[in-house]
Amino acid sequence: GNGYMDGKELQNFIQELQQARKKAGDLTPEMKAFVDQYGKATDGKIGIVELAQILPTEENFLLFFRCQQLKSSEDFMQTWRKYDSDHSGFIDSEELKSFLKDLLQKANKQIEDSKLTEYTEIMLRMFDANNDGKLELTELARLLPVQENFLIKFQGVKMCAKEFNKAFEMYDQDGNGYIDENELDALLKDLCEKNKKELDINNLATYKKSIMALSDGGKLYRAELALILCAEEN
Repeated sequence: GNGYMDGKELQNFIQELQQARKKAGDLTPEMKAFVDQYGKATDGKIGIVELAQILPTEENFLLFFRCQQLKSSEDFMQTWRKYDSDHSGFIDSEELKSFLKDLLQKANKQIEDSKLTEYTEIMLRMFDANNDGKLELTELARLLPVQENFLIKFQGVKMCAKEFNKAFEMYDQDGNGYIDENELDALLKDLCEKNKKELDINNLATYKKSIMALSDGGKLYRAELALILCAEEN
């Protein structure tokens, strides 16, 4: 779940791709070039945008969104905040359809409703890991380019519910039930210091800007911050 395949993951993928294509016929020129480039790589890695380039243009959904629509994690988070209006931490298929339509409109792209429905179904098929018909923030964030997907960085620093609640109360210094920008700044600085391998303090402003996009008028409530910092518990 780190945003790319490398090593054994990539080798296994190439082998399965070759087997599938043998059953379907000759490799397309794009697939042949891909296999030639990555087939023998043992230390290389490939992101999903690169991988998507072997798909026929009309089916190249991920590349379309990542390269043309999702310019920043901040835009993505603002759109998420709008459609997860009940703060549940996920959006269902109808909300997802509206979410995608909004992203397309922001990019001045008008598409037919049938195509929008197709995109929605593709999203659920690709990213709904537990097949519950809903997408969580981290699942949907896989649309983002790896360099923009700051959520990947926070996977390794998530806390259990007890730790998270303790941290929230510590940094909510005035006890008003939410964290403002200055309080978030203090929290993130401490996280960066404690987790230097995962988080880069030089990216603090970017982290803060993206997370504050989830806030309500500059107020970052517990449920929103939990999407970033609280690990799911089974």
